[in-house]
Amino acid sequence: MHWDCYAAIAYHRTIDGTKFNYFDMQITIEIPDDIAQRLDQTEENLSHRLLELIVADAYHCGKLNTAEVGQILQLPTRLATHAFLKRMGTYLNYDETELNQDLQTLKEFRAQ
Repeated sequence: MHWDCYAAIAYHRTIDGTKFNYFDMQITIEIPDDIAQRLDQTEENLSHRLLELIVADAYHCGKLNTAEVGQILQLPTRLATHAFLKRMGTYLNYDETELNQDLQTLKEFRAQ
């Protein structure tokens, strides 16, 4: 049995004049029929699950940021992305710089 995992990741962004390109990717995995039946998943569910595993691992390895995780998985909010990462057992990559940015945002919000 063949299972396809498809991710449409096609956008451009410029950071300090550097252009990043993300392209569509399709991965086909062959699983023996008896094992595929034991997985008890529809093809669509298994494809999405495989995509989730790949994305969570890429985030864990520092290859993706939270915004990219949300975009690839079409999650509606940053909180939904955080919930997904928590469900996958992946800790947020939250450093001192991000903490300082959040504290500054909080100060600005409270000043309003």
